[in-house]
This record gives sequence, C-alpha cells and structure tokens, in this order.
Amino acid sequence: MTAAAEPAAPSVPLAEEARRTHRSARWRRTAVPYLLLAPALITFGVFKAYPILDSLLLSFTTGSGAATRDAGLANYRRLLDDPLFWTALRNTAEILVVQVPLMLGLALLMAAGINSVLVRWRAVWRLGVFMPAVTGLVATGVMFAFLLNTEHGAVNWLLDAVGLPAVDWLGRPFWARMSVVLVLTWHYTGYNAVIYLAGLQGIPKELYEAAMVDGAGPVRRFTAITVPALRPVLLFTVVLSTIGTLQLFDEPYVLTGGGPDNATLTVSMYLYQNGFRYFDFGYASAVAYALTLLVSVLGAVQMRLMGERGT
Repeated sequence: MTAAAEPAAPSVPLAEEARRTHRSARWRRTAVPYLLLAPALITFGVFKAYPILDSLLLSFTTGSGAATRDAGLANYRRLLDDPLFWTALRNTAEILVVQVPLMLGLALLMAAGINSVLVRWRAVWRLGVFMPAVTGLVATGVMFAFLLNTEHGAVNWLLDAVGLPAVDWLGRPFWARMSVVLVLTWHYTGYNAVIYLAGLQGIPKELYEAAMVDGAGPVRRFTAITVPALRPVLLFTVVLSTIGTLQLFDEPYVLTGGGPDNATLTVSMYLYQNGFRYFDFGYASAVAYALTLLVSVLGAVQMRLMGERGT
C-alpha cells in the first residue's frame, strides 16, 4: 500500500507550481495594460491634473510667493464688483454674437459652392479656403494690423479708390471690435468650410434627386435636406467656435492690445493681465474658473437645444 501511494507525492509541488504560474499570468494580464497606460497617465497627471487642481486652490488665495495667504471666496466676490471684468465679458459676448453666426454662415455657403457639381478643381478650392487656418495667429494679427492701418493700410486705400471715406479701424471702439471679427472670420471660415464640405459629401444624392422629382427648389432642398443632415456637424462647429471665441486672446492682443479704451479687452486678456502683468495669480485663477464655468454652461445649453431638435 505504501509503495503504491509513493508516485502521487510529486503532484503537490506540481499543483503549487501550476497555481503560481496561473497567478503570475493573471497578474501580467492585469498589470500590463496599466503599465502601457502609465506614461500617458503620468504625463496627464503632471501637466494637466496637477495644474488644474493647483490653480483651483490658488483661486482661493491672495498675494504671491511667500506672501500668499488664504482669501476664501474673496476673489470670486471681487469678480461681481469688478467693472473691468464685466467690460471684458461684454466685449467677448459682442464679438461672439456677431462673429460666430457670420463665420459659420459663410463657411456653409462656401462649402455648398465647392460641393456643387458645376465647380471644377475641388481639391484646389479646398486647399485655398483652408490655407488661412494654418497661418500663425500672431502673424495673422500683424498682417491685419498693417492692412487696417488708418493712414497707410490697404483696406482704406481700396475704400478711397471707390470713393468711400477712410475708417479708423483700430482707433474707434466699434470698428476695433469689427476688426477683430474680420480677422477671426478670415482665419477660421475655411477651416469650418472644409468640415461642412465633408458633411455635405456624406449626404446621399438620391435624397436631392427625389426632392427635385417632387418639385422642390434649391432653397427648399437646402432647408429640408441639407440642414437636417448636417445637424451633428453644425452642433460640433457651433460649440467649438463658441468655446474658441470665449477664449479669444491672440488676435486682439496683437491687433489692438485690448484698446482703444478697453473696447477689445477680452476675458482671456484680462486674465493674462492680472496674472502676468500685476502678478495677482489668485484673482487671475478666479477669472479663469469663471470663464471655465461660462464655457461649460454655454456648451451644455447649445448641445441640449440642438440635440433636442435633432431627435
């Protein structure tokens, strides 16, 4: 009996070894994805999550360096009574209300024109309308500063050539804001037109053919087929353009420096001034989080309204 039982003794270490191998393989299957994600997670934590949390804590402080001290909600209460903040917010809103509909309307018309069967050399047209989007923002601002110069600018020279009076583009509040609108429209219209063009090319031609058989004209086909089919693309461009305009900084900073008389001062420029000109980092952080809240609310409202219409 003893001799018959002896061959079964090695099975204990073999079973233990099998269990260890199984645990090791299971650990590798669990750990390897996290190890592969670790560089991206570490980068996100160091360069994204930490600055976001640190700036949030900074918004509840005042002073700078070793003199930093807790301020509670004082910076946020200060926002409510700060006339310059409300001026910057009003300027940003006025530019947004004019520029975004104008730019997206022109982009949609441009895309529809390029998508027309009568247009040849579509690739060349796409490249041409997209070129302004790859131009540096600082270079764009400098270029338009020369073009819109009151004394020697090309725009006023053209106005004079057709018998119209010169315009003080950068010296009067209204025209300074319109100059910013002009620069933004020139820079981003082609970018949105290419997005719309991709959406238009995804609409089945059979829908247009059926509408033509039913007697629908161009306007009816555009409102009944094109616009509903482009609703997701329209939502994307409206939200993206709204967020970009609310964060407007480069163009007015280079073109007008926020003037004249703070007429083109935007929220992002006001944030920059408080942080890097006056070194009031706590208040600048509060301005940043107020802007973040505004962007989030407007984006959510736009997605809610346009999403409901699309269902």
